[in-house]
Amino acid sequence: MRLDETARAQFVADHPGWAIEGEELRRTFEFDGFPAAIAFVNRVAFVAEAADHHPDVDIRWNKVSLVLSTHSEGVLTSKDTDLATEIDAI
Repeated sequence: MRLDETARAQFVADHPGWAIEGEELRRTFEFDGFPAAIAFVNRVAFVAEAADHHPDVDIRWNKVSLVLSTHSEGVLTSKDTDLATEIDAI
């Protein structure tokens, strides 16, 4: 189910660093170097696989950008915010 405007605003307020652009939830993480960035991506992969919900991942040396969207529904849903919350815990 699509997140309404109230849920979107509350999520962004509660999770600094994440931004909503259209029907996508985005965040870029920065690390000390490439190995640390890859280690983070590996941890995200296990959380995403367990949730059966997979982010788009872009790795640029020490930066990892994640994009979440529920592609099957074409909108931003609680699946996206739930996974983002789990990623924040990493």
